[in-house]
Amino acid sequence: MHSTKIAIVGAGLSGLYAATLLRQSGIDDYVIIEARSVPGGRILSGLSRGHAVPEADDYAGDRVDLGPTWFWPAFQRELDRLVAELGIARFPQHEAGDMLSERSVGVAPMRLRGFASSPASIRLAGGMGALIHALRQRLEPSRILTGRTVRQLRLTGAGVALDCTDDAGEAMTMAAEHVLLALPPRLAEATIAFTPALPERLARQWRATPTWMASHAKYVAVYDSPFWREQGLSGEARSAVGPMGEIHDASMPGGSAALFGFFGVPASVRRSVPEDVLRTHCRAQLARLFGPRAGQPVADFIKDWAADDLTATALDLEGGQHHHALAPAATASSGPWQGRITGIASEWSQRFPGYLAGAVDAAGKGTQDLIRINRSLSKAEGL
Repeated sequence: MHSTKIAIVGAGLSGLYAATLLRQSGIDDYVIIEARSVPGGRILSGLSRGHAVPEADDYAGDRVDLGPTWFWPAFQRELDRLVAELGIARFPQHEAGDMLSERSVGVAPMRLRGFASSPASIRLAGGMGALIHALRQRLEPSRILTGRTVRQLRLTGAGVALDCTDDAGEAMTMAAEHVLLALPPRLAEATIAFTPALPERLARQWRATPTWMASHAKYVAVYDSPFWREQGLSGEARSAVGPMGEIHDASMPGGSAALFGFFGVPASVRRSVPEDVLRTHCRAQLARLFGPRAGQPVADFIKDWAADDLTATALDLEGGQHHHALAPAATASSGPWQGRITGIASEWSQRFPGYLAGAVDAAGKGTQDLIRINRSLSKAEGL
C-alpha cells in the first residue's frame, strides 16, 4: 500500500493550488489523484485548430476555452494575485461595437448598442488552461497521478485508505493522514463510498449543492479573422431562438478569431440530439446573426459538461445554470470523519462558490490548518 501525509482528490485548479500552498509551506509529502487523463478539471482550453484536449507538456497559446472563460480582478483579489505571481498575461473581454438580439423565429436580428461590463471581465492569454499549466510547472510530476479514480474512502486506525482504480480497472490503495477533496461536493457524495458513512446532515448538504457548469454546454467556432468587428459588431448576441442563448467574442490576441456561445437548450434535450445536428444548428445560428462567413468556421467544438460523468450527476441535470449562493460545510464537525477530510473545490468557497476565484479561496482555507499544524510540529521538533 502506498502512503502519503496528504492525499488530494482532483487535479483541477483547487487541487493544484492546494498542492502549491503545501509545497510552499514545506509540506512535500502529498499526492494528487486525478480521474481524468490530464489535470485541469473543469478548466479546459483546447488547441484552436486541433483537438479540444489540453496538452500535457507542450502548452500553446492559441487556445479556446471550453470551460470557464473570465475572472474579475476588481473583487477577486486572491486569484488576481495568483495570476500576477504566475506571470500570466491578461486582457479584457472584447466588447467594443454593437450587439445583436434574436427575439423570434423568422425575424431578422436586431442591432443594439453594446455596453461594457462593469467590473471588466478579464481573460487569460492562452486561455484559462494557462493557470493549470503554470501551477503544474511548480509541482513534482511524480506526485500527480492521473487516470486513477477514487472509489472509496475508508477510515483506518492510522488515517484514511483511498481505494482507487485506473482506466484498465486495476485496483490501488493509498493511505493518507488527511484527504483534501478537490472535486465538487455533490460529485464526491455521489461517486465516493465513505466507510463509515458521512454524517447524514453533511451528506445531505453536499448532495444538495449544485455543481457549477454541470448543466452547461458551450459551442466555439474558430475563424481566420474577427470579421464581425469590421462590421462594427462586438461579437456579443442574445437569442430567444437558439440553440445558443448567449454569444461572445472568444478571439485570442495574436491567435485565432473565435465566437462562443452557451447553449440555451436544456441538458435533457441536448442528450437526445446527435452532436453533428447540434453543430449544424449552431453554425446556422451564427450565420443568421453575423452573416454567411460565420456559418463556415475553420474549426469548431462542442463541450457538453452535462455529459461529462466526472463533472455532472443526475441531480445536476435537473437544476439551472446559476451559481449556488450558499456553500456547504467543508468538514465533519464531529464523528469519526472529523479532522480527516476537507472539501476544497470551488463550491465549498464561502465567498465565490462556483467561480475560479472560489477554487483558490477554498483551497487556501482548506490548507490553513494543515499548514499551521505542520509548522507547530516543525517548531516543536526544533526545540
